[in-house]
Amino acid sequence: MTFTPLHDRVLVRRIEGDEKTSGGLIIPDSAKEKPQEGEVVSVGAGAKDEAGARIAMDVKAGDKILFGKWSGTEIKIDGEELMIMKEGDILGVMA
Repeated sequence: MTFTPLHDRVLVRRIEGDEKTSGGLIIPDSAKEKPQEGEVVSVGAGAKDEAGARIAMDVKAGDKILFGKWSGTEIKIDGEELMIMKEGDILGVMA
């Protein structure tokens, strides 16, 4: 299935973090926080300003991003857990 977000929304796949601490301890699943890093899967066309002109998106598919802890809505597409969020929920693009 192909999914394209509308307006200024972004479809994101979470990037799983390390399962060990820097000291080598293994973190159990129940104690892990959900990662706040992700990869952009697809983006909408962008929001429109008051004059009706499109505002270009700052992110594109393939960008690695950092987003807020409570950002977005979790969805499932073809059995894969993804998130959809507004571009404004993205804190930055990682190089």
